[in-house]
Amino acid sequence: MPKLKTHKTVSKRIRITKGGKLMKMHGGQGHFNSRNPGKITRKKRRDQSVAAVYVKNIKGLMPNR
Repeated sequence: MPKLKTHKTVSKRIRITKGGKLMKMHGGQGHFNSRNPGKITRKKRRDQSVAAVYVKNIKGLMPNR
């Protein structure tokens, strides 16, 4: 049986916590952030959890993590 390979784009965008939750960064924080209110900017600093609908598919793409 061949090796199970990690889907690299998914592994770079999403991390798995110690408890098994999937966390991702907020979108839209690369540039043009000065136009956003401070509340939005502060909110984007924190990671957000991935929706439960996608968890099974994403864990399948990252078998060695």
